[in-house]
Amino acid sequence: MPAKLVAPASARVQSAFLDADFYRAARAIVLYSSLGNEVSTDLILRDAIDSGCATFYPRLDRDTDTLALCRVAGRADLVPGAYGILEPATPSIDIASMPPYTVVVPGLAFTPAGERLGRGGGHYDRLIAELPPHAITVGLAYSFQLLDHLPQSASDRRLSFVVTESAIYPAPENVRRESGLREQGGNPR
Repeated sequence: MPAKLVAPASARVQSAFLDADFYRAARAIVLYSSLGNEVSTDLILRDAIDSGCATFYPRLDRDTDTLALCRVAGRADLVPGAYGILEPATPSIDIASMPPYTVVVPGLAFTPAGERLGRGGGHYDRLIAELPPHAITVGLAYSFQLLDHLPQSASDRRLSFVVTESAIYPAPENVRRESGLREQGGNPR
């Protein structure tokens, strides 16, 4: 994608995310630092901080090859880390102690069913596997990154939603769960 198109397209994806009920219901959010032309999370960070939502970023622990989550007060808490990606210099927290939260996940490609193709390290798949059932996982993507099918392995984890500049795609199990709750008059969360 040409650089001059990245910022406006990224802003449209973030705007769609900010309008989503699952974001508005979250008391905490985990964001990623964008790399290259990935959808940015800067507008989401600003909104989360302004609204008092607890905000976290992952930091790669090179010894264990896992992502640790760290709370941040703003972009100033991020420093270049593993692979040159901005990550927090703040202490990590126990994810089990977090309030209901949404985890925003990067990717190279996604499907409407919530399948994701990452960069091959499996870091986010391992993180997602550790999350409690109440955590909502969301991929941010440009429409051209949405494909019908992606190769998947047993260790790949499906996302709850994929957000593009033109639509929000719930994974099939989320559609069933939300429909059932609406019929019963309950909140989909």
